[in-house]
Amino acid sequence: MKSLFFALTVAVSHPVAALAWDQSDLAQLRETGVCQDCDLSGSDLRRAELAGADLSRSDLSGAKLWAADLAGASLGGSNLAGANLAAATLTAAGLAGANLTQAYLTTADLETADLTGADLTGAVMTQVRLAASDLSGATLTGAYMELANLSSATLTGADLSGVNLTSANLRGAVLSETRLAGAVLLGADLDGASLDNAILCDTIMPDGTTDSSGC
Repeated sequence: MKSLFFALTVAVSHPVAALAWDQSDLAQLRETGVCQDCDLSGSDLRRAELAGADLSRSDLSGAKLWAADLAGASLGGSNLAGANLAAATLTAAGLAGANLTQAYLTTADLETADLTGADLTGAVMTQVRLAASDLSGATLTGAYMELANLSSATLTGADLSGVNLTSANLRGAVLSETRLAGAVLLGADLDGASLDNAILCDTIMPDGTTDSSGC
């Protein structure tokens, strides 16, 4: 876990007036890869090697996780509000019920990730990769998802009100009972997508027309 060690060294050797995170929790993560219910808020974990780590229910709010490897990591119920996860690898990660409000996920790889019931309100997800991911019951209101890849993703019952999905790939996505009020789908690819009972209200469709059938 060389990259993680480097991040930890930087954090310890350059102390600030008030560290938000718990140093013992950070040391535990480095040594074992397991840190449930830990306080890692505001920590610097850029490029950290955390594949398969167990961070269930931990507080990672405001953490710097840019380009971190979290493939297959357990993050269910964790708090990642405002965290920087740009270019991070989160393939097959468990994020059910996680708080990702205002998180920065540009170009992050979340293919096949479990995001059921997660809160992604206002998240920045431009060019994010979410192919075959499960976002059932997730909240994505006001998220920025331009050029996102959601091919074959499951969004059953999710709330995408006001989401910007300009030029997104939604081929084969399941959008059954999904709320799309005020969403922007301009130029999006909906080929093979299921929109059964989806709520369309002032929704801008791929061809630029507005669908208000569900208002």
